[in-house]
Amino acid sequence: MTVSTHVLDAALGAPAAGVLVSLAFSAPDGWEAIETGSTDADGRHRFEARTRPGVYRVVFGTGGYFAARGVAAFYPEVTITFTVTEGHYHVPLLLSPFAYSTYRGS
Repeated sequence: MTVSTHVLDAALGAPAAGVLVSLAFSAPDGWEAIETGSTDADGRHRFEARTRPGVYRVVFGTGGYFAARGVAAFYPEVTITFTVTEGHYHVPLLLSPFAYSTYRGS
């Protein structure tokens, strides 16, 4: 099983390149870091790690992304927690300085 993401900056109407993204697994003693990377020029990142069934989270470094652009923003990070059972999981993020939305992509 694999996980990928795509971040779109709704305020710009363009992909959000350079957003720090981290994947973690919910272990009995807390969150276990799996992998960290950043979105490419198209706002995408595919985690290389193979996942097993369980609860995961992706943390997006939205504060750093907006700060690098000189834009004030409300959310310093966005955390999306989801359950993996089988197959590929795509976790998109539609982002603006004061709002965000997500869904299970394909």
